[in-house]
Amino acid sequence: MSILTVTPQRRGRAIAMTPAEINAFLASERTCRVASLSAQGLPHVTALWFVWDGKALWLNSLVRSRRWADLRTNPAVSILVDTGHDFAELRGVELSGHAEPVGEVPRVGLAEPTLTEPEQLFARKYAGLDAVPHDGRHAWLRITPSRIVSWDYRKRAR
Repeated sequence: MSILTVTPQRRGRAIAMTPAEINAFLASERTCRVASLSAQGLPHVTALWFVWDGKALWLNSLVRSRRWADLRTNPAVSILVDTGHDFAELRGVELSGHAEPVGEVPRVGLAEPTLTEPEQLFARKYAGLDAVPHDGRHAWLRITPSRIVSWDYRKRAR
């Protein structure tokens, strides 16, 4: 897993995560919130499992979903991964970029070298397996972030 380059944040520098902390956080968390816009400009937010490969966030999405339709019309996306119960525990990463389909749509399992790593990461993270079963209803979206903002309020106590 590579260490990413993050543009320094002007506000919240004291609580921003380092690139290594961002990588570790995104590798360990399981659920993200995906925000997209419809062709009519209506926002839509959904929770989804994801994997992070150190450079891009990968989503395995139903191709017959509002999210998929929105992202095909307008690939701009904002993704939030966060955790914490009390204020002093809050941590999160917001990634902004464009969603790009990779491989077959829908995915039935044809060889696609670009998907080898994200599919292995996904299978291990969510099922403890070495391979993702393909159901012909899902496909992969890659989001290479153009902007990353992070926060870790636990740092305020340090």
